[in-house]
Amino acid sequence: MNVNLEYYKIFYYVGKFGRITAAAEVLSISQPAVSQAVKQLETVAGIPLFVRTPKGVKLTKEGTVLYHHVKAGYEQMKLGEKKLLEMLNMDMGEMKIGASDMTLQFYLLPYLEKFHEIYPNIKISVSNAPTPETLRYMETGNIDFGVISAPFHTERNLTFIPVRDVEDIFVAGPNFFYLKDKTLDYTELVSKPLICLENNTSTRKYVDAFLGKKEISLSPEFELATSDMIVQFALRNLGIGSVVKDFADKYLISGELIQLKFKESIPKRKFYIVMNEKIPSSTAATRLLEMVIPDGSIRIGF
Repeated sequence: MNVNLEYYKIFYYVGKFGRITAAAEVLSISQPAVSQAVKQLETVAGIPLFVRTPKGVKLTKEGTVLYHHVKAGYEQMKLGEKKLLEMLNMDMGEMKIGASDMTLQFYLLPYLEKFHEIYPNIKISVSNAPTPETLRYMETGNIDFGVISAPFHTERNLTFIPVRDVEDIFVAGPNFFYLKDKTLDYTELVSKPLICLENNTSTRKYVDAFLGKKEISLSPEFELATSDMIVQFALRNLGIGSVVKDFADKYLISGELIQLKFKESIPKRKFYIVMNEKIPSSTAATRLLEMVIPDGSIRIGF
């Protein structure tokens, strides 16, 4: 049957209340309009759907069968509208974010804390992974947005927004404090025990690329999965650690670690918000992005 969906809506309310007047009141239309819609539906169906009674109308057997199906469909649509409105009002919803330990801890986490205070009913899933994996999640649409660190490579049409600078340094514990006031050459690291991140991280690739231009290749004593562990190893004098400065700041201030000085500092790099603008973000993710992206940020497309 080719039936105007508005007829089914009217049929639903007439069947629900059993009275033309009650349906007309809820729908804010006239009683004749309700009666006419019911008549049109019965004409298309080719069978009576209601019988008139002194108290209103009553569904026929055929009308009862149709009503159960229309009721299920219409109430599901109403529930969908309700859920959509809740999402638009930020009363419910979810988002998926990709971030590494570093970008999560030193950029995104304070924003997530603030966001959760304002919108406690929003579910947040964080895929904690290095930059290359976060980019794969973004390219395939598995996350709403990511927070990554340079360097990175992608052949897809993504948008990158720089949000803050980060600095790579070398730190050491008490056994290396004799180096505190010296200005070193990076070649001197070759003879020292070193602690670095694993090769699949953007941090390791960036430092290796910088030293590679000077024809220096490091062979670490330890290759670890997290920068936090590098700091702990350095505190225990297991070697000189290559870390982003943020991870070591607390220990540099307390004097438990020192930052080694070199003739040339490793150039600072950046954290980026990465988005796939061909894939719409959830309402919740859009609201968080408004918080984390600085006003006037330059968007870089690749």
